Amino acid sequence: MVVKTRKQNVKDQPPQPNVDDRDRNPFVSPGTGKSRRAGKGTPFNSLLHNKNGLFPGFSFIRSKLGLTPSAFVKLGITLVLAALAGYLHWYHLSRLFENDRHFSHLSGLEKEMAFRTEMGLYYSYFKTIIEAPTFINGLYLVMNDRLTEYPLVINTLKRFNLYPEVVLASWYRIYTDIMEFFGLPTKMCWSINRGEGMAAVDGCEGMGDPAYFYVTFVFLLNGLMMSLFFIYGTYLSGSRLGGMVTVLCFFFNHGESTRVMWTPPLRESFSYPFLVLQMLLLTHILRTRNPSRKAMWALAISNLCFMLPWQFAQFVLLTQVASLFASYILGYISPTKMQSLLVTHMITLAVCFVLMFGNSMLLTSFYASSLVSIWKTASVCLLVDLSVCSQVMQGLVCVVSTVILKFMLSAVFGASDDAHISSLIKSKFTSYKDFDTMMYTCAAEFDFMEIETPLRYIKTLLLPINMLVVAVIAGRVRLNLCAIHQLVYHSLQLIAFVVLAMLIMRLKLFLTPHMCIMASLICSKQLFGWIGEKFKLHVMVFGILSIMAMQGAANLQAQWGIMGEFSNLPQEQLLDWIRDNTPPNSVFAGAMPTMASVKLSAGRPIVNHPHYEDAGLRERTKLVYAMYSRKSAEVVKRNLMQMEVDYFVLEDSWCTRRSRPGCSMPEIWDVEDPQNAGKVPLCTLMSRDSRPHFATVFHNNVYKVLKVPKAAKELR
Repeated sequence: MVVKTRKQNVKDQPPQPNVDDRDRNPFVSPGTGKSRRAGKGTPFNSLLHNKNGLFPGFSFIRSKLGLTPSAFVKLGITLVLAALAGYLHWYHLSRLFENDRHFSHLSGLEKEMAFRTEMGLYYSYFKTIIEAPTFINGLYLVMNDRLTEYPLVINTLKRFNLYPEVVLASWYRIYTDIMEFFGLPTKMCWSINRGEGMAAVDGCEGMGDPAYFYVTFVFLLNGLMMSLFFIYGTYLSGSRLGGMVTVLCFFFNHGESTRVMWTPPLRESFSYPFLVLQMLLLTHILRTRNPSRKAMWALAISNLCFMLPWQFAQFVLLTQVASLFASYILGYISPTKMQSLLVTHMITLAVCFVLMFGNSMLLTSFYASSLVSIWKTASVCLLVDLSVCSQVMQGLVCVVSTVILKFMLSAVFGASDDAHISSLIKSKFTSYKDFDTMMYTCAAEFDFMEIETPLRYIKTLLLPINMLVVAVIAGRVRLNLCAIHQLVYHSLQLIAFVVLAMLIMRLKLFLTPHMCIMASLICSKQLFGWIGEKFKLHVMVFGILSIMAMQGAANLQAQWGIMGEFSNLPQEQLLDWIRDNTPPNSVFAGAMPTMASVKLSAGRPIVNHPHYEDAGLRERTKLVYAMYSRKSAEVVKRNLMQMEVDYFVLEDSWCTRRSRPGCSMPEIWDVEDPQNAGKVPLCTLMSRDSRPHFATVFHNNVYKVLKVPKAAKELR
């Protein structure tokens, strides 16, 4: 082995354009029919024409696509630039992740601990599949899981949207089998001296390392997403310069646009790139008078790929359907096209329902109800006199019927998994609060958008540019210019994302990228042709980019300046103790983030975990978190006995810390359990002395493990 010393500081083809469509096509430059075609009569152009020339394959591909030589060259340039943007984003993400954690030099256990809370839970199923004797056996284990919510047996593929882990695990097994067959190395390992009296550990780097393989593919997918952003911006604006504006805006506002570099295993890391593809395809369909069946199928597939990895996708698609319906009742989308889009969404939802093993949360969602309500409303208005179907009437009927249908379906299916969403929204506008809503609202990412966010948008000119673009679109629409009617949807979708982000700050991860897309329209001659010839427009755009770059470059420098090295010795000691001193079937309870690590790294059964979207799990977590209430020790012990818990991991920090006044765990419990308000929290008492109710079997400066007495277990 090579000995290394750890460093102290680290770190759908658009339709063929007609004369009126030139500005909307990314592969034909905006201009009049008199413009000279680029490359006409040049030797390179002749080679493209000549089947026996240097590039006979290019001629075949060009003929299959039905492109002229100049259009084919422009297509090639666009794809090359898109690939470059994707590579740069992949490199940027990889560098930030490595700089923040020094991930390549972490031991296997440290890499797993770096995946905190939900991330560790999701990654544990990838680990289960790759460590199983066969892929099928691993798939069976995650579909019949006995560790996550002991003593229940649950289908985690259904509950946690684990298709990304299933796919990556299959690829990892195939890759390692092939490399082993040919005798090729897949990773490089070394011994790392950690100093400070700590034992040396082995660190590995390379695609043969499971964690390295996992995050590499996450970053590759999100690199591809940036390629899609370039193509999207190019297509929407009709200019490759527009694609460049989109990419630069994303980089200049990177911290507001994504968090994949810090949290690779989260569901949005796998899902959001497919939303970008879906919206690109939707833009093509809205722009095309009679979209092909292939385009609709492509939309359906991208929609499915967006929904399968992420339970929250349905709420985003609800805003999309609402924006499309608003465009329809305003007269900017034809009835036939609207019906086709609704049917596509319905088919996708049905397929997703089947692939998710009948997950009732899909059918009882506002998204499913809105599809049925809008489809029925649009169908009725097509059959009757349209004059009676006023815009306001259609909107009111749709909203009311959606709400009624949603609650009817929830009652029929007995579904309450998304009840906390309604309570969360209710708490935003009223004084209502309960234990579950406060578990969300006390976290900064679920609070209202902070005032600093729009200020950061202003500094990079992202907000002023979007306001200008939307104002120009509104003015052009008032002039009834049909060429930009499809931009009405994008403006309405922007407004929907603004509302979501203002209510829940975490959802700015939808708003900021869409603002980057809308910023590309400053390059659109349809909107800004009044400025003058192309040269003047380009000068204006480059001037804006220069001003944006002043703050944008500072933002990037700040990101690149983040240097760190992951270390969590107290948790490492805890996990080592659990693996060495407890039976494999010992059941644990405790704080949700810690339980994810216990399951991942120690392989022990747990009773609660960070995936808080299930109603039953929320009830379990409330019972476990009673340890941080002011209830009596006897009541809490009885709760743990009923869940068959053997060990409780107590963290004193959970007893004392709070993000703001009223948000410590004892204060949250005061809302739920007012009769005990004023008493000393149980966690404080247990930190001092756990006897006689529990026995302390391990402790360090962060964690204390309490054992449930055997006499109590007999009462189960």
